[in-house]
Amino acid sequence: MKSSNIGGQAVLEGVMMKNGDEYAVAVRKPDGEIEVKKETYRSVIKWGTLTKIPFVRGVFNFIDSMVLGMKTLTYSASFYEEEDEKGKRMTEEQVKKAEKKDSLLMGVTVAFSIVLAIGIFMVLPYFIINLAGNVIKSRVVLSFLEGVLRLAIFIGYILIISKMEDIKRVYMYHGAEHKCINCIEHGMDLTVENVRKSSKQHKRCGTSFLLFVVIISCVMVFFIQSDSQLVKVGLRIALIPVIAGISYELIKWAGNSENPIINALSKPGLWMQNLTTKEPDDEMIEVAIQSVEAVFDWKKYKEENFGAEK
Repeated sequence: MKSSNIGGQAVLEGVMMKNGDEYAVAVRKPDGEIEVKKETYRSVIKWGTLTKIPFVRGVFNFIDSMVLGMKTLTYSASFYEEEDEKGKRMTEEQVKKAEKKDSLLMGVTVAFSIVLAIGIFMVLPYFIINLAGNVIKSRVVLSFLEGVLRLAIFIGYILIISKMEDIKRVYMYHGAEHKCINCIEHGMDLTVENVRKSSKQHKRCGTSFLLFVVIISCVMVFFIQSDSQLVKVGLRIALIPVIAGISYELIKWAGNSENPIINALSKPGLWMQNLTTKEPDDEMIEVAIQSVEAVFDWKKYKEENFGAEK
């Protein structure tokens, strides 16, 4: 199975699909119609080479993904604003000011999200486990417990937000996104019926990437040795780009390989996707299909990779 190299994200009542520099967002509006917006994404990373160097590109592509994710999520949410906000017309100057404000807010939100994630998933487990340092003297045991706690926080976070009603629907659209990509990559026509019977799990999923980040961080933290708490915390933070870079390469390898080893490494991530993807209904699948077709010629892909009708 050859990777289509398309990826996406579930948004509020919709799906975003990205192919190269082009992306499309399809949203089911409150009136039932599907709105599709297609644009070219301009990377926030000014040096494009950094997004192509193996083991370096991972962290920069992750930042781009967060920025694009926030942008498309905000766009999808705009269809579901309060009724008293609808129908208001803005002047061109007001529109420009609003876009500038949204861009600044998005940058602050992404930066804050990254700092918060580092604090919760990298720094907090260290300080919690460090409290047991007077009782447990073994560095190996402490490192193991820190890794277990980090993994438990990650899984717990996903479990908690999965109980929210709005998140459940987002997870259903997440399932629709995966099903569309699996349908294409298995050589089937992109129809509601074929998408419905495709898998909602995919090895290139962001959930798998984050799980790789957590697991690899547990391994790398084990090799940090210092008597200074400041150094220990600093090294945990400094290693994040390295961890993200390794995780990104593993995800890319997984998406283009059926190697038994990489398939085995992908299993935990696929299991985690049972928490972050749900079975979509046909209307959700229709939205995902329109998002795919706006940026990807699946018929050409099928002809080049599978030939005969399937």
